[in-house]
Amino acid sequence: MKGAQFHPKKTLVPQPIVKGARMWSVALEKTMFTYFEIDPESRFDLHSHVNEQITMVLGGELFFKFKDRIVCVKKGEVIAIPSNTPHEAFTQKSSVIAVDAWSPVMEKYRQGKKDNNVLQKERILAGCIGMKP
Repeated sequence: MKGAQFHPKKTLVPQPIVKGARMWSVALEKTMFTYFEIDPESRFDLHSHVNEQITMVLGGELFFKFKDRIVCVKKGEVIAIPSNTPHEAFTQKSSVIAVDAWSPVMEKYRQGKKDNNVLQKERILAGCIGMKP
């Protein structure tokens, strides 16, 4: 993939990822950015991944459970999770909006993997409507 990517708002539509959570993603070769909307009482079960993860909560409270503690990340706060660190993430009574940065790319969250060329063309065209060369 070469060149800058433009992603108009209308292409950034959250899709279901696990029960109670929706997300969209934007990825380059080595880095990914994801946006999550998570319902109250939702959970990402215990897992780990080679990807480093940096999460910022934009609304609500998102809880991360590690072997020795639970961390509550509130609106405007950030948590950085190193590679291969086992953790769970869950919400309680409030819904959550959060964004993540990933390195390397979290392939399972890559959207449009099969139709990436079609999606890329649609995004370019959507961004160019009304623009002059």
